[in-house]
Amino acid sequence: MTLRGDAVQVLSGWRAPDSGQEKARLEFLRHLEEHPADGMWRECVDGHITASTAVLDASRTRVLLTLHSKIKAWLQLGGHCEPGDATLADAALREAEEESGIRGLRLLPEPVRLDRHRVGCHPQGSWHLDVQYVAIAPERARHQVSDESDDLGWFPVDELPEPTDDAVRTLVARAVRS
Repeated sequence: MTLRGDAVQVLSGWRAPDSGQEKARLEFLRHLEEHPADGMWRECVDGHITASTAVLDASRTRVLLTLHSKIKAWLQLGGHCEPGDATLADAALREAEEESGIRGLRLLPEPVRLDRHRVGCHPQGSWHLDVQYVAIAPERARHQVSDESDDLGWFPVDELPEPTDDAVRTLVARAVRS
């Protein structure tokens, strides 16, 4: 199965928790239908599927966030799919491991949330259609700041740092309940 095929399968089988998430799910599937060749890839100007992860510590009381070097806000870990990714879950886990330096993350099998947000991948702008997962870090996991981050840190799930946004707050709340 291709990465696009996996994305269609994941999105088709995912049970959205509310009407807003159902609308996003259908929009993501429509995007893949309208862009069969490039809808997964950064090169698609209209937007592209991305994968991200809320990384929780083993106690599920802290979340690992990155101070993104371009956006200058605290965000979950994640990014673009790559040709070597077999599944969306693989992409989410790869991005989380690359950006955190933590090996042995345990990715929960199903996405917890979808988020569509404007990005500057192209001069005229583009959209990330982000499929968001949760990973649990091993006990005493040690992180390492990557080239994509200005900083990386653990924060109590009910005391997120600023600046961040409602999308991150909602993802963390859903992650804790998963």
